[in-house]
Amino acid sequence: MHESKVQTNIQDLDTKQLEALGYTSKFDRSMSFWENFSLGFTYLSPVVGVYSVFAMALQTGGPAMFWNYFLIGLGQFFVCLVFGEVVSQYPISGGIYPWCLRLVGTKWAWMSAWVYAWALFTTIAGVALGGAPFLSRLIGLNWSASFTIWIAVFMIIVSTIMNLSGTRLLARVAMIGFICELVGAILVGGYLLIFGRIQPITILFDTFSFGDGFNYIPAFIASSLAAMFCYYGFEACGDVAEETPNASSAIPKSMRMTIYVGGGAATFVCLALLLSIPDLPKAISGEDADPVTSTLQFAMGDLGYKLVIAVVMISFLSCLLSLQAAASRLIFSFARDGMIFGSNLFNSLSEKSKIPFNALLISGLIPIFIASIGHWLQDAVNTVISFASIGIYIAFQMVVIGSLYARYKGWKPNGSFVLGKWGMTINIIALIYGLCAVLNMIWPRALDEPWFINYSMILTSGIVIMTGLLYLLLAKPHLNISKR
Repeated sequence: MHESKVQTNIQDLDTKQLEALGYTSKFDRSMSFWENFSLGFTYLSPVVGVYSVFAMALQTGGPAMFWNYFLIGLGQFFVCLVFGEVVSQYPISGGIYPWCLRLVGTKWAWMSAWVYAWALFTTIAGVALGGAPFLSRLIGLNWSASFTIWIAVFMIIVSTIMNLSGTRLLARVAMIGFICELVGAILVGGYLLIFGRIQPITILFDTFSFGDGFNYIPAFIASSLAAMFCYYGFEACGDVAEETPNASSAIPKSMRMTIYVGGGAATFVCLALLLSIPDLPKAISGEDADPVTSTLQFAMGDLGYKLVIAVVMISFLSCLLSLQAAASRLIFSFARDGMIFGSNLFNSLSEKSKIPFNALLISGLIPIFIASIGHWLQDAVNTVISFASIGIYIAFQMVVIGSLYARYKGWKPNGSFVLGKWGMTINIIALIYGLCAVLNMIWPRALDEPWFINYSMILTSGIVIMTGLLYLLLAKPHLNISKR
């Protein structure tokens, strides 16, 4: 009885805080703290992150690229602290958009949502395309590239259908995905380190042919892109703020835990793979194009490898679910303020499941279209998907810059989680780190590749930003809302 009364009081406080921000929520606040954390963890998905880019990182910087997981994790932790302070005061669905709206204003918020939305769409397509080959290996079929795209489309359809079932199913699947992925990472990593270890720990300090001392720094920085791919997703905890009880207090904590646990799991998996590679020179040179598969098969045999791939597929599916949930809540929040074309279609919730039904549909259809481009233009779809990571980081920095701007204008955070006297310092560190990360990601390095591949991140970022600015200039969607 006492517990029920406490829950009622918390819900009343959540409702009053949201009403003070100008909203009345119809979402079902049924996502517990652990389920909210699981959503962020499965979006970050250490297994998906490491397995997807391990070969690239090894070929770019050798085994010493391992140390990037600590450095990038620290940088993203500062960004996470800034996000936690903002969401604590503004626990509104859609995350980045409503935060930027209140920190800066309508135009800044509109552009942040535009960039973040397209980053999420391309990330969904990219994760599905990255998971399709693993599904092919699991069922033992070596299909063509075109059929692999159909597998990716099928995965997006499945995740969309599951998301349409409501917040409760989303929360449960996120929790199951978290447990499977974390247990899988610990068991597989532990098995490799105990029974499959071949390489000495000293390889983590060996720069091989990538240069010595300061000469190694360019390769080390280039290989850091892999770690950057593994350290976002914590913002998804805030995207479902109106579905989480005691959001002002719970979400900053779940964001930080996502960094701790997700980053720790990614680092552990990377370490285990590095020390268990059967032929390190071939993996570094690229002769072994898939060192993850060769390592797992060598250490665990075909049966063990397929069991691992089964866990990996759960990770990919739960990651897709979390990404779509974030995208749909962003679109809903965007449309609720009349800030996007078709707002009347996307600003309502399903009466039965209490989820943004139409926003979820569009969060499935657009990624399906992006993935399907590969049927005709494989280079084009790769170029588009290259925007996935850089778009997320740009959107992150729009929040960090917005927070710094608001502080300069006199903003005094007053949520349940505040950084106090360290707020400005942490904010500046997060900005410096974020700008360096964006510069690192767009820096052209594959000079022997065609220009549209070498400059793909600059190209896609420019297109998204310019089209957003053009729409903002012509349609003036920001006039549909006065700053709340």
